[in-house]
Amino acid sequence: MFGADKGTADKLDGKKLHIGIVQARFNEGITNALAKACREELLTLGVQEKHIRHVLVPGALEVPVALQAMAESDEFDALIALGCIIRGETYHFELVANESGAGVTRLALDYQLPIANAIITTENLEQAVARQSDKGRDAARVAVEMANLLEELS
Repeated sequence: MFGADKGTADKLDGKKLHIGIVQARFNEGITNALAKACREELLTLGVQEKHIRHVLVPGALEVPVALQAMAESDEFDALIALGCIIRGETYHFELVANESGAGVTRLALDYQLPIANAIITTENLEQAVARQSDKGRDAARVAVEMANLLEELS
């Protein structure tokens, strides 16, 4: 049996963490809002501005490539994937959603590095707008909590 569970405050203490953010530019209005909410929450959780690296890529399919480069640098305690995929009239939505999600998950497992996946997938723009701030904040909280958990487990 493990020791007593750390309190929520300890789990969400980002003071010592280095966080990488990869943001897709496609649907930029949404992804900019995701990034703004995410960065604000990281700062609220104590992550230092100088310890946040934020890069932009063209779209959701390119997010895993940038995440992989960040993971290989061994500079980050956690990474965050930000993007927005809105259903269109073709099968392309499923392809992009499935492949970007699978790529993010595979990298997290391969590198044993927490990656908060906030590549949102919605039916329409209204749903994306409704989720943009909450999902950005959620991604920051997941990254910090999981980085602290993996540190505790190692």
